[in-house]
Amino acid sequence: MTQADYEGSVAAEPGDDVVEYNTGILYGLMDKPPVGEAAFVAMQHVLASFVGIITPPLLICSALGVDSVNTSFVISMSLFASGLCTFIQCKRIGPVGSGLLSLQGTSFAFLGPIIGIGTAAVNGGATPEQALALIFGVCFFGSSVEIILSRFLHLAQEIITPLVAGTVVMIIGLSLIKTGIFSLAGGAGAKRVSAIFAQEGNVGLSEVTVDGVLFKASNAFGSTQNLALGFLVLAIVTALTLSSNRILRMGAIAIGLIVGYVIAFFLGLVNFSNLSQLPLFRVPIPLRFGFDFNFAAFAPFIILYLITAVETIGDLTATSAVSGEPVKGPVYFRRIKGGVLGDGVNSALAALLNTFPNTTFSQNNGVIQMTGVASRYVGFFVAGIFAILGLVPIVGGVFQAIPQPVLGGATLIMFGSIAVAGLNIVASTGLDRRSIILVAISLALGLGVVYHPEIFDGKPALIRNVFSSGISTGGLAAIVLNIILPGRPKVPSYREAIAETEAEGQV
Repeated sequence: MTQADYEGSVAAEPGDDVVEYNTGILYGLMDKPPVGEAAFVAMQHVLASFVGIITPPLLICSALGVDSVNTSFVISMSLFASGLCTFIQCKRIGPVGSGLLSLQGTSFAFLGPIIGIGTAAVNGGATPEQALALIFGVCFFGSSVEIILSRFLHLAQEIITPLVAGTVVMIIGLSLIKTGIFSLAGGAGAKRVSAIFAQEGNVGLSEVTVDGVLFKASNAFGSTQNLALGFLVLAIVTALTLSSNRILRMGAIAIGLIVGYVIAFFLGLVNFSNLSQLPLFRVPIPLRFGFDFNFAAFAPFIILYLITAVETIGDLTATSAVSGEPVKGPVYFRRIKGGVLGDGVNSALAALLNTFPNTTFSQNNGVIQMTGVASRYVGFFVAGIFAILGLVPIVGGVFQAIPQPVLGGATLIMFGSIAVAGLNIVASTGLDRRSIILVAISLALGLGVVYHPEIFDGKPALIRNVFSSGISTGGLAAIVLNIILPGRPKVPSYREAIAETEAEGQV
């Protein structure tokens, strides 16, 4: 899930299933807009979510040292998988999918743990490709958690309360800020440049040639050039986000990236030499990097898939509201169950297609409100556009060439926004002494291991993998504390909806 950007209010009369959102719906869920209008609205959905889909694979591949050709392939497969998964979510194939205009994209929630297990594998002697095989294997089997949970949503509602979910979302955002600021300063490549200039004889030089390759001090980690470029992108995104123009607000990150990209090109920071190695058309190759599994690496993903299921429920509820569809009752619950099941199935498909877990995106709710088009048939156009983009390698190649400071400037505000979204969830629950203790301990433990993961050096592999992730450490702490601390509030469950839905034979 990513942070939604929409305004308005939801109002419902007691006993009503349908929520009236303060926006005029021009085309309802089952309406079929003309092809031209559907394609135009679909492009707005694509622009609103494109950056969110390609950013996680860019950051992961950069952190693991994946070469440019394979990085381009993973980005292409992320787009193709988003297209396929969006079609499943909108179409509803059997029990799989919500049947709403709901987009699927690469999840940010898994970014930190994926980089963690990937870099651990590389440091242990694995190649970047072998690390990817382990990641995809873990993500594939982890998706079964969400698939199974979709059949028992009342359990998720009682275990992952809004207080717990909000705390974990805060930890996700706060821990990812480390990744964003690292990219803004130049990333792993800039770190290597800094090491070269730190060597004896190179200190104080502005340029150094090593093995025929020219390195500039201005490209070093934390250089004035990198910081200025990154903060410029950050400033552009911030200014556009505060704009009164809704189109500029929704395209703020994409515009910031484009401006930063152009400036970086003139500074000589963009390298298009690898584009010549890319084919004109790319055929998806399932399991291209192989498949591996390690239970110690798998353990932290259990909590992440639980949280993802809860976030998906929130996304789909918001989509139902802005679409003028029910937000309670048997129809609503059937869509929620299908959507969470679709989330799990789609994450499994994404792993088979050599990319990372897929989840519902919330940006499209803003597009629905802005355009007044809630037709799920628009989702088929979105799916087709993403699939086509994924089959054209030049798209992945161009985005793979985005300099790290530009990417860091844009993602830093995205990660901060995730943390604020979690804070809003926590605040909405009403903080009492019990809640404050739960949040405080969970944040302290979760962020503590982000700052110093080495405290688990020498411990068994299972302990290292579970508790070296701030998300799993903080998430487990929040769940356990929510269970054992006295004064636990009663949480509304889905049992009544389940009974009603099953009675109608619709589950």
